[in-house]
Amino acid sequence: MTSSLATGLYLIAGVLFIRSLGGLSNQSSAKRGNLYGIAGMLLAVVATLAVAPGGYGVMIAALCVGGAVGAVLAQRVAMTSMPELVAILHSFVGVAAVLVGFASYLAPAEELTGAAKSLHEIEIYVGVLVGAVTFTGSIVAFGKLRGSIPSKPLLLPGRHAMNLGIFLASAALMVPFLGGHHGSAVWALGAMTALASLLGVHLVMAIGGADMPVVVSMLNSYSGWAASAAGFMLGNDLLIITGALVGSSGAILSIIMCRAMNRSIVSVIFGGFGATEGAAPAKGAAAPQGEVKSTDAQAVAQLLLEAKSVIVVPGYGMAVAQAQHPLYEAASLLRKRGALVRFAIHPVAGRLPGHMNVLLAEARVPYDIVLEMDEINEDFPAADVVLVIGANDIVNPSALEDVSSPIYGMPVLEVWKAKTVVVTKRGMAAGYAGIDNPLFYRDNTLMLFGDAKKSVDAVLGALTEGTG
Repeated sequence: MTSSLATGLYLIAGVLFIRSLGGLSNQSSAKRGNLYGIAGMLLAVVATLAVAPGGYGVMIAALCVGGAVGAVLAQRVAMTSMPELVAILHSFVGVAAVLVGFASYLAPAEELTGAAKSLHEIEIYVGVLVGAVTFTGSIVAFGKLRGSIPSKPLLLPGRHAMNLGIFLASAALMVPFLGGHHGSAVWALGAMTALASLLGVHLVMAIGGADMPVVVSMLNSYSGWAASAAGFMLGNDLLIITGALVGSSGAILSIIMCRAMNRSIVSVIFGGFGATEGAAPAKGAAAPQGEVKSTDAQAVAQLLLEAKSVIVVPGYGMAVAQAQHPLYEAASLLRKRGALVRFAIHPVAGRLPGHMNVLLAEARVPYDIVLEMDEINEDFPAADVVLVIGANDIVNPSALEDVSSPIYGMPVLEVWKAKTVVVTKRGMAAGYAGIDNPLFYRDNTLMLFGDAKKSVDAVLGALTEGTG
């Protein structure tokens, strides 16, 4: 295969990747978008193998091993573990960029001189820096999402000055790196990699649990830029295009999510959600007022049977309990009785962008009854019953009513405006942001304590009995 034909195939693959992103922007076209992405990647792999100068056995073996690992992960990893899987996959892209950078420096494909050599070494340096930050930052994010690392932000004294110092030291090492000859300055590249790795750890450790969905999205962006840098190092146009697509789309998604949380992207990147220097995250000044009113499945079923308008708000608790299937069975039963049943999705529900949408799609919930926050917030006052399944921070009225709350100003689902709110939780523990929720003490709120799936199963059983 000629290089011009390979370039043409790369162009087609790039167009397929763009179509893939376009398809993934909407639930109804997401499956088609995934198929475009698969076709583009297959085309890219075939074109790369065809123009490779040799080493086909090693490349095919690597493809087989990687494909086998991916297939096993796809079968074994539950949807609830998808956020940490995405985080750890980002780390693979980061470490790949680091390894490609070192290989390009120590064993260049061709000898360059003058400005071309300097430009290539700058590409290597920047690519390794971004890759190292992505690698270690993604590992820390994986640990926080998995629970092996506390979600509480690590707020070291003078952390911003520390980050700036590490970055400036990394930038300063570029001078001896560019002045080296024939791989002699690999020590500078190694020292910068160590500093960048430390920076990645510190940046993500300083970010609290409430911001983790945005962090995952930002790491996705970083991995894209790392891949794009690797494309420059290897002279691969498709890798440059694909990396730029992933990097820019991840950055745009992060900004959208930050707006949904009333947060600036800078404050998220540099961490410390709702916290001050050297202190633990704030709990909010206003203590909840009133008493918690608990209920049971039978009473909830009776409320739902009498309701004409029901809104379901899913959260991470639903994902952990895998309650989406019986939840939709209950919703289907109510819809057959003529009730208006809809699902309300907050942009940062769960621990991954679109997490709730995917879980509901897995349960075959129709797309037309799954509405985003902006589409349904005005409908809560007309709802007879709002069923909150494992959500907490995204339905916290303190975001709108308590100026001392760490989440004040964050747009939330205004469920408390409904006639009756039923909240399913295991207990009274605070949400991922670590703050109390006054919703639980409101006069129109009932608490259904227990595992979300068991609670929904019990409600479904009572509904089935109530409908004969």
